[in-house]
Amino acid sequence: MRIGSREFEFGKKTYVMGILNVTPDSFSDGGKYNDREKALEQVRKLIAEGADIIDIGGESTRPGHEQITEEEEIRRVVPVIREVKATFDIPVSVDTYKSRVAEAALEAGADLLNDIWGFLYDERMAQLAVKYDVPVCLMHNRNNTEYTDFVKDVVTDLEKCLAVAAKYGVKKEKIILDPGIGFGKTYEQNLMMMNHLEDICDMGYPVLLGTSRKSMIGITLDLPVEEREEGTIATTVIGAMKGCNFVRVHDVKANVRALQMTEAIYNSALTR
Repeated sequence: MRIGSREFEFGKKTYVMGILNVTPDSFSDGGKYNDREKALEQVRKLIAEGADIIDIGGESTRPGHEQITEEEEIRRVVPVIREVKATFDIPVSVDTYKSRVAEAALEAGADLLNDIWGFLYDERMAQLAVKYDVPVCLMHNRNNTEYTDFVKDVVTDLEKCLAVAAKYGVKKEKIILDPGIGFGKTYEQNLMMMNHLEDICDMGYPVLLGTSRKSMIGITLDLPVEEREEGTIATTVIGAMKGCNFVRVHDVKANVRALQMTEAIYNSALTR
């Protein structure tokens, strides 16, 4: 898959997406990178630590978050995307589910649409993916946690996202899926999803896993947000071993090292 100026080959390596939140109220690092210079400094750090993609978001999507206007989200993300693309040679994804924000971000140079509603909130997102010929990440999400057969229902929900993509002509080779850890799922369901990631990987698309510092880790370890790095690393390793192609994380250096070790072991087993 080509994202921006880079080719991503799947099979032996799990790529790392570094998170840059330009929001005042992110659950993890709200307000730290609102200033453009601080944002660029953080991107420089993420790249040095081994990030393959930078994911820029302007609206917190934590549970109970307050939706902001499209204008405000555009004001937050567009200048940063423009600056990052002008300063660094790295693919940039925009974390939004609103087509007006997405189009402004794409005009500013974004290379990938990361949609937490998988085209189900705003179908025009799919049209933009075709118009600008960019890859998309379609995440599983729901407004409730009521399932009949949990894992099977998650797959069915993602198939609905894929149907919207097909309706507007988004190419299969441009699609990444995300199981949506922390979205529309109870604590127990999040753990179950982690234990059944192969069911998402078996759908035939690259898979992005986003668990970094999330409440599933906080509840399990009884730790605050700033102490969830080790728990995140555990989920990253499990994700890689189950076939995920990308992980979206805050702590890039630690997760890159964990993946390098995992891949060294796993790839040696493949060549036996």
